[in-house]
Amino acid sequence: MIDPLADWRGNPFFVLDVSTQASRTEVERAGQKLLGLLALGAAGADRYDTPFGSAARDADAVRRALATLRDPHERAMHELWAHVAMEVGGRVDAPAAQAWKDAARAIGWKAAWAE
Repeated sequence: MIDPLADWRGNPFFVLDVSTQASRTEVERAGQKLLGLLALGAAGADRYDTPFGSAARDADAVRRALATLRDPHERAMHELWAHVAMEVGGRVDAPAAQAWKDAARAIGWKAAWAE
């Protein structure tokens, strides 16, 4: 089953567990720390919290997040989406996601995530 909130959960700021106000140096430090913890197999390094629930983290996700936040245009876009997610995150739950699936079925649309 495809997760309709995967892109929201995959926001680089959430993956790296840094604030949208973090400096470039703080972002790099957080990423390198996480890569080290993941390499050591440290407990808890493989999961992170988002406004939409917990998600899995691996070294590739950390590297992608670092690369994304190094680009000023990408960073600005993800800052915006992180703020939106933090505003609405507490109000989105499984029943809300289910409503989208029910709507797709009601109009006869067959998509992988609507199953």
